[in-house]
Amino acid sequence: MNFCVFGAGAWGTAMSVYLSKQGHVVTLVPRRMEHALKLSSDRENMDYLPGIQLGLDLQIGCSLRPAVMECDYLLLACPSHSLKVICKSIVAHKADFGRLKGAIALCKGLEPYSTKFAHEVIQDELGMDISSGYLTGPTNAREIAEGKPAAMVLAINLKEDLLIALQDSVSSQTLRVYRSNDRVGVGVGSCLKNIYAIATGLSDGLGLGDNARAALLTRSMNEMIGLGRNLGGRSETMIGLSGFGDLVCTCMSEWSRNRNFGFVLAKGEDPEKAANSSKAVVEGYWATACFYNKCKDLAFEMPILREVYSILYEGKKPSLAIEELMSRGLKSES
Repeated sequence: MNFCVFGAGAWGTAMSVYLSKQGHVVTLVPRRMEHALKLSSDRENMDYLPGIQLGLDLQIGCSLRPAVMECDYLLLACPSHSLKVICKSIVAHKADFGRLKGAIALCKGLEPYSTKFAHEVIQDELGMDISSGYLTGPTNAREIAEGKPAAMVLAINLKEDLLIALQDSVSSQTLRVYRSNDRVGVGVGSCLKNIYAIATGLSDGLGLGDNARAALLTRSMNEMIGLGRNLGGRSETMIGLSGFGDLVCTCMSEWSRNRNFGFVLAKGEDPEKAANSSKAVVEGYWATACFYNKCKDLAFEMPILREVYSILYEGKKPSLAIEELMSRGLKSES
């Protein structure tokens, strides 16, 4: 198959390297011309994925139009808050879409102003004739590029035969891809886990220990399932790769940007300053505000999301947030 990957951060670079190694025609299109020229000359992404060589079969595109003219699927590896703008730049070339069947989000977050899911933004901007969805799961970019074993879920509104063909094309001996038709559920899990990773980082940064972390992960999972159901997703999706799997991976891994972000907040760093100082986007910072606003009127308790929001956007002390979580009224486990 022919893939165009738009966005050359760590994740876009990793997926480009991986798909190219599987024998697909892949064009990686950075958002900046100077970055494209540097990747072409260095054959390595020194800014976001140093040490991973870009094979000679991997094409580096300096502009989007030639790449989308030939591609079957477009992979969008951009921050969620810039997805709408990027889709608008893509749709300007819609007359040149020769064989494009679908656009797949690799980002994990909501569109800030509308709080729409990524697949909804893609559908709004590119039109209903282009399928939209996600490729996501408990994965680290470097490990995918290195060919270490992993599993992901593919959720896109393609016809069954096309979905199975795409699933087969992306899968390999090192990456097992499962398919799903629950785009909302997959979108919920892949976004919320970043918020709970911030909470885990806060807990670890405060030195609260293993017991607290285990309790936090368990109740985060419960909150994720409830919010997912209320927003139209399925419970079984929440306990799958894009929910439970990504939650565990992101909350427990030392490389997790969102967990590390929470860790520095526990040490007294200002949230906005810490988020803006990172070269790589801390998706959970934006997702917290989006999900809080999207879910605050639901008839469902979301104490962890609420407290993370209070820390990030209302100046609450992390220690006070923990105290209030622990002093909530007692209830049965559900």
